[in-house]
Amino acid sequence: MTAEPLIETRDLVKTYPVGGGDLIALDRVSLRVAAGEFAGIVGPSGSGKTTFLNIVGSLDTPTRGSARVLGERVETLGHRRAAALRNRHIGFIFQTFNLLPVYTVFENVEFPLLLLGLPAAERRRRVMAALERVGLADRARSRPDQLSGGQSQRVAISRAVVKDPALVLADEPTANLDAANSHQVLHTMVRLNRELGTTFLFSTHDEKVIGYLRRRITLVDGAVAADEVVTPTHGENGEAAP
Repeated sequence: MTAEPLIETRDLVKTYPVGGGDLIALDRVSLRVAAGEFAGIVGPSGSGKTTFLNIVGSLDTPTRGSARVLGERVETLGHRRAAALRNRHIGFIFQTFNLLPVYTVFENVEFPLLLLGLPAAERRRRVMAALERVGLADRARSRPDQLSGGQSQRVAISRAVVKDPALVLADEPTANLDAANSHQVLHTMVRLNRELGTTFLFSTHDEKVIGYLRRRITLVDGAVAADEVVTPTHGENGEAAP
């Protein structure tokens, strides 16, 4: 028996009113993503990548078609159920880090657990474990302005995985990083995918990210132009694969 996919979209359409007509952001996108994948939605700016991630993450709803995520139909969720899906099961990584500047690294990573109402001791255990995974346990008391760009993105990764989500959505996660830091954070995500079994789905046009993917889904003008299983061109240490 084939396992139910973690994500399944059928004839997904998203349009936005522009002037006297509609801008088509997604054009009948049908995809299935299984648990444990390390996949990316790739394509040029304006191809619909971020729109697709926003719908999968229940931050937006389709105009037509369906999006089933972790057994939930996104288009039928009210605000409360959509928030519950995000809070419990989906982690987000953004290109701008989105760390709260007045809080410490520990407090930034802890925030998703506060939304789940976990007791303080359990929150501390999970936060320190998440920071240990990305090599930043010693920076728990630091504030974001004391971190490098690479460290800030690793904190964002910790925040995304601290609640042990089934799915992490990463929208252009290396856009504000140099090459060395990009490879470092991508190496971290590959390792977490392997160790935790967390599904990672990227939106990117960065060739560095694309080099780590095991599945590449290309969008052009909102439609799927290609869907390929690929061999990563970079190993976990960031070097070119043999």
